[in-house]
Amino acid sequence: MAPRDVLRRPRLFFRKLLTRRWMRWSTLGAGALLVAAVCAGGLAYALLNGNIRTDSDADRALDADHGKRPVALRPGARNILVMGSDIEATKDSQRSDTTMLLHLSADRKRAALVSVPRDLMVDIPACRLPDGERSEPEYAQFNWAFERGGAACAVRTFEDLSGVRVDHHLVLDFTGFKKVVNALGGVDVEVHERMRVPHGKVVLHKGEQHLNGAQALVFVRGRTGVGDGSDLQRIERQKEFVRELMAKVRGAGLLDHTTRLYPVLHAVTSSLTADKGLDSLSELYGLAEGAAKVPDGRTAMVTVPSVEHPDYWGRYMPVEDQTDKLFEALRQDRALPKRLYNAYDPANDEL
Repeated sequence: MAPRDVLRRPRLFFRKLLTRRWMRWSTLGAGALLVAAVCAGGLAYALLNGNIRTDSDADRALDADHGKRPVALRPGARNILVMGSDIEATKDSQRSDTTMLLHLSADRKRAALVSVPRDLMVDIPACRLPDGERSEPEYAQFNWAFERGGAACAVRTFEDLSGVRVDHHLVLDFTGFKKVVNALGGVDVEVHERMRVPHGKVVLHKGEQHLNGAQALVFVRGRTGVGDGSDLQRIERQKEFVRELMAKVRGAGLLDHTTRLYPVLHAVTSSLTADKGLDSLSELYGLAEGAAKVPDGRTAMVTVPSVEHPDYWGRYMPVEDQTDKLFEALRQDRALPKRLYNAYDPANDEL
């Protein structure tokens, strides 16, 4: 608008001036919001990334034993040993009552979760300890490996048992488990009988229930006074809970709701210890992305076939021919045998 038009049409002039200023300030405001969002996102990423602890002791121990470890036979397939750590209940030592191998096929069309009974009697090798010394090899229950030499010893024991090369390992403490369940808003499960951990205050009654974190921990860890009190029966409840948890995660659409996703990620990362190949959000995202490619219904959930040990009361031994077939399938990245012995379902059908 020419200067002389200002006097002739002042309202139009000021209307255009205000519009231009509004557009300019809106652009600056949008830019500021974008910068703030990026900064907030970067800060959130840094906080989540910083939550994850690197298991440097285990990395050093496994590197020192690299010549004793099995060779991966199928490039692209991934085997991740996931352990639940009882740090909350054992301040002066470490213990793992839950161990599962997550196997992702090279083509990401199949997956398997293989539970290892904590009371399975196995040969635990001499393991490198944080102080550089080595533990003595022994024939003992599987969970003693973690107690003796941490995650690295559990990895080495599983590898010696199975011949399967473990690519990565993750340790989640049980405090974090409760936080994850709470961040998801709880999980619905069928409680088959009244449950209570000895001396615990949380009681679960029979029937379908919506469990919070503390209640879920009782469900997956309860053993004494529940059913036959066996570890194998507890594993079946753990697998049942994992199925419901996976369904809850898939149905919640977390990836589409950042405000709901962040508390879950915070709960997971703040309770996670990982090897140097999975100790960042980007690496964990890559793992999750690969797992997400597995079609629904193509994840087998099995337990290492086991029977009561004749020489050790309350302990188990592998069903040799069955475990051989299972571990051979994992090594060769093939579909698992259709039928594997299960103490609670001998006709168990799996993928």
